[in-house]
Order: sequence, then C-alpha cells, then structure tokens
Amino acid sequence: MADLDTIGAALSSGATRLNESPTARRDAELLLMHVVGRDRAFLLTHPEAQLNSAQSEIYKGWLARRARHEPVQYITGEQEFFGLKFRVSPDVLIPRPETEHLVEAVLARVERDTPLRIADVGTGSGAIAVALAHALPQAQVTALDISPAALAVARSNAEIHCVSDRIRLLKSDLLEALTGERFDMIVSNPPYVADDEVLEPQVHEYEPASALFAGAEGLDIYRRLIPEAQRALKPGGWLLLEIGHGQRDALAKLLAAWDNVSFIADLQGIPRVACAQRAE
Repeated sequence: MADLDTIGAALSSGATRLNESPTARRDAELLLMHVVGRDRAFLLTHPEAQLNSAQSEIYKGWLARRARHEPVQYITGEQEFFGLKFRVSPDVLIPRPETEHLVEAVLARVERDTPLRIADVGTGSGAIAVALAHALPQAQVTALDISPAALAVARSNAEIHCVSDRIRLLKSDLLEALTGERFDMIVSNPPYVADDEVLEPQVHEYEPASALFAGAEGLDIYRRLIPEAQRALKPGGWLLLEIGHGQRDALAKLLAAWDNVSFIADLQGIPRVACAQRAE
C-alpha cells in the first residue's frame, strides 16, 4: 500500500483498497475520521494534513479488516442510533436506522412525562432501551437478553448516556425472568431472519447468529414472544415489534386476538413495525 502520509493520500489509497465494496469511499472516510479524531468536513478541506506513523499504521490495519468484510461499526466500536452514539461489539447486533421506527412508534403512543414501565426484549446493545429512557424521563425500562456479553454492552451504553438508574438489565430468555410483572409497553427487535436466507458477508460472518436467525420462516421468536407479552402487559398495554420484509401477513395472523393491530412502514414503504394493544 502506498504511503499514507496525508489525509488526501490516505483517503485515495483507502478507497482503492476497498474498491470491491459499493461503499468504499464512505468506509474509507469513516475509518479515517476515527483514526484522526476529525469530522468529514475536516478531511475534505484539509487533504494536505499530515498523519503520524501511528495513525497511518492503525488506518492500514483497519482497512485490512474492512477488506475482509468486517463491519465498520465493529472496527470503530461505535454506531449512531436515534441521535445517540452507542458502543458496539461482535457480541451485539449493530443498531440499524430501520429500528428507529420502533422507537418512534413508542413515542407516538405515550406522553413524554408519564410514568411508564417498559420492557425491551432482546436488548442487545441496549439501543432501544437507552433511546427510550433518554426520551422519556419518567420511564422505567427493563432490558432483557439471554446473552450476558450483550447485557454488558447494554450496561455500558446506559452508563454513557446517564440512564442506568432507570434501566434494569436482566438475563432472560424472552420474558421468562419477569414472572408476575406487568408492563405498559413491551418492545422488541427480535431475530427474524429465516435460517436459509442468504445475508451479506459482513452480516453473516460477523454479527451474532443468535440475534439474526429464527427458524425456517423467521417467525419462531414471534410465536413465543406474542403469547408471553399478552400475559405480561397491563390491560390496554402495547406490544411493538420490528418485523422483517414480507412478514406482515404472518404477524397479522399471530396478532389476530389483539386490539388495534397496525403496521408502520419504513422509508421504502416496507412494513417494519407491528403494533398491537392488549384488550382492556
């Protein structure tokens, strides 16, 4: 690889190194932004700025990792979600912009200053739980995950955003650890990928399979979670679920006994969030 002594040279070399990716230039910029601690505007307006030898070596190493399809977020250790920066690791699914629709659906159904009990099932990095606690100052959030490693990441993010006093983290298979408790809202971005679905290498090879795959149709978790949520919600409480492409009709059948079932589409018009209310 050519000498990476300036920002301009580093960006050019990085984009060339990653040229098999359709996001090569963007990835090169994101990696370099983290290496030098500067924003994109600085990179573009200061191509002559010098990189020291340590920065150059780190950047080369990160480019090599990205060339092997490792997600940029795992390399840099962070991802933005709902306007907040979250720590991420290979122990957790990388928060996606599509999941912000789930947070927005919750906020559309509550008053900001109303005391609420919310459960986030399969919290992963804690992105949903932390975003909700941050936006709802009176909410108490219980974040559940079967993975202790994921819970450690979620705990770190709760502390970073100063909401750890209102987020309870529990190791649990779905709602198993909450016997007898009742909630105003239950939210989840569960695994919903069919076992035989082919995913991009950066997803299939690096993100945790337990957070992705859910049986032959991708519906196994929904089939377990929906009845559990029915028992754990207060009368009139809401269940909000992220769903996968093409799963709207299947979820509508699974939610047939619920009230006020509706679906929220993402920016591409794909149904992304299922909303249902427990009968009063």
